[in-house]
Amino acid sequence: MRVVLNVIWLVFCGLWLALGYLLAAVVCFILIITIPFGIASLRMANFALWPFGRRLVDRPGAGDASLIGNVLWILFAGWWLALGHLTTGIALCLTIIGIPLGLANFKLIPVSLMPLGKQIVDSDSRVFI
Repeated sequence: MRVVLNVIWLVFCGLWLALGYLLAAVVCFILIITIPFGIASLRMANFALWPFGRRLVDRPGAGDASLIGNVLWILFAGWWLALGHLTTGIALCLTIIGIPLGLANFKLIPVSLMPLGKQIVDSDSRVFI
């Protein structure tokens, strides 16, 4: 079932959302000092392409630097990525078949706002924090 949902996700919204994250990553890499944000954005692009069967958890050892970085991320890139998830989620929830995809978009909003200090794991794996 995960594969079917991921393929439907990729066709209807995953590709466009991943392109948004890739654009944010390119801008961050060009500005050199924001390379850590670019790396986080690439990680989120990967997650936005194939989200079903994976989840985000807090990375052990992520400290105050992640918090400060997340505040900067929200100000410069996170808000418009979250807005993209919100509008796509609302549009998908207008159809019955799109409701699971819309809910997945809403689940990605907090992640798009605060990607630093997180890691992507399989849903089946256990992570002890």
